[in-house]
Amino acid sequence: MTEIRTPRLLLRNWHDDDLAPMADINADPRVMRWIDDGSVRDLDQTAEDIERWEEEWDEEGFGLFAIELLASGELIGFTGLSVPEFLPEVMPAVAISWRIGSQFWGQGYASEAAHATLEFALQDRGLDRVISINRVGDNASENVSRKLGMVPERETAHPEYGYPLCVHAIDLTAYQA
Repeated sequence: MTEIRTPRLLLRNWHDDDLAPMADINADPRVMRWIDDGSVRDLDQTAEDIERWEEEWDEEGFGLFAIELLASGELIGFTGLSVPEFLPEVMPAVAISWRIGSQFWGQGYASEAAHATLEFALQDRGLDRVISINRVGDNASENVSRKLGMVPERETAHPEYGYPLCVHAIDLTAYQA
């Protein structure tokens, strides 16, 4: 798996000792408010998530990176690429996503990690287009999408939970401009 360094972050594969800090992030209602039905996730569910994320690297050649602070070695969340099969109307597609612990919000980490991931997607993995799918009202994620140069492409509803979603997109031509 690829490792990516940014000025403040290391995007890397998952380690065994990432489980507890990622479970803490997933147990925070402020973090999970905008994800799926808003439910927090426990240690076992987080372990299943990480296992699935690692499998996606093997199956797709991309997946979710653990984000580590270079200064402290602390896990602060994830960023990466996935196939958004839950939303068939956008397929085929690859989506960029991120989840950062609330104590790290407002410091530009999500944008920094997502920029590096977008570059990885378009330049290293040769993708022509990347989308982001944000719940309407999640202004912080909306801002990250816009900072990536993504533009709103469509609004839709989550097929399972019914709440409104905004799909942003950027293609390789727009990224290189």
